[in-house]
Amino acid sequence: MVFLKSMSHIRPETLGIIACPGGEAFADSVIKHLKRIYRRRFERKAALLAEKYERSKEEIFRDLNYNQDLKSLKGVKRGSAETCRIPEFRIPAAYTRFPNGEFKVEILSSIRGMDLFIVQDVENHLPLRFSNSPETFELNVNEHFFCLMVTIDAALQAGAGSITVVLPTYPYSRQHKKKGREGLTAIRVGQILEFLGVKRIITLDIHSRDIYNGFRTLLLENLHASYQILVKLSEILDLRDPDLVVVAPDTGAVERNKFFASSLGVPLSVLYKERDYSRFSLNAKDSNIIAMKLLGSVEGKTVFMVDDMLGTGSTLIKAMKVLKDLGAKQIICAVSIPLFTGDAVKHFDEAYQAGYFYRIIGTNAVQHDERLLSKEWYISADVSKLFARIISRLHHNMSLSELLDNRKIIQKLLNRQNN
Repeated sequence: MVFLKSMSHIRPETLGIIACPGGEAFADSVIKHLKRIYRRRFERKAALLAEKYERSKEEIFRDLNYNQDLKSLKGVKRGSAETCRIPEFRIPAAYTRFPNGEFKVEILSSIRGMDLFIVQDVENHLPLRFSNSPETFELNVNEHFFCLMVTIDAALQAGAGSITVVLPTYPYSRQHKKKGREGLTAIRVGQILEFLGVKRIITLDIHSRDIYNGFRTLLLENLHASYQILVKLSEILDLRDPDLVVVAPDTGAVERNKFFASSLGVPLSVLYKERDYSRFSLNAKDSNIIAMKLLGSVEGKTVFMVDDMLGTGSTLIKAMKVLKDLGAKQIICAVSIPLFTGDAVKHFDEAYQAGYFYRIIGTNAVQHDERLLSKEWYISADVSKLFARIISRLHHNMSLSELLDNRKIIQKLLNRQNN
């Protein structure tokens, strides 16, 4: 009988996922991908062993499961001995919202010693239901964050081995530098989690790398959605189009758009904005931008423009109008964090009808309903598989470098298109 000293890379018995209210949809998607990852690993290992030892895959499955059951302190696992038995990963929890706005969480199964990942979408403003009430509530960022803190505390009290917070959208990320008497709230958010005992934060396309420098022991894994965005772009556009040009919507987005331009091998142009800082940007129509200038040319070109975050959309809509006036043939935009706050969807509808742009690619780092997802002009890119792969690798102390620097898989995508 075949026995393995370590099967941790194929049987993640101590990996658990807790979904806060708001983060449930993203957590479910991550768990779906985790199950696929571990099923493939288990079946690949069984196939290799079957070939090496000249045995059937069913026999190998049985031996691997026997070895796992033998080492388990919890007894024999459920399910057939001849099949791949993947853990559920999801840790059940009951959330209560009291009439005064306080939150309480009760974790409903043992997590002692587990490698725990707590998922929260702080920008989910859809109606949520709690266990003690038939009513639904729409939580703001601060309520979501406090709900996350309550969950972290409950996990620590229940003896979790380590806690990693999964924040597809990092809260307060735009408050990362001081201009006068302002706070560094983006850093304080991480320091609060660090003080609570969080080991690591996993997030997507954080607004500023300055935030990395604000922690003593907390680790920040900043994932990038560039590959997922380019996959969606390749479905609506030939990436080898000689008329393609990448445009940075402002000077702060130059590095991000430079990455896309160099990956695609196309020119890079930059829009420069002049703002009146005595005014506030209220919505997509009423912003503080008073002028825009382009460094480069877009006449007769297909424009691809990328930004990390879309709030009211005022900057992007003004940029698209300027580029159209300068002769751009077609405009496609991509954003990692598609907030669409206020009446942004309505204003983009109007801009689409006016012919300012062709498509906007956003990720599911923020959960939206059909009001946005059903729009002809909107394309959703799924980043939950990327998070699942990162979670799996962290759990097994494996290298993250090829997932954090995705230039190689982008090159493979381009090679497939060229062939």
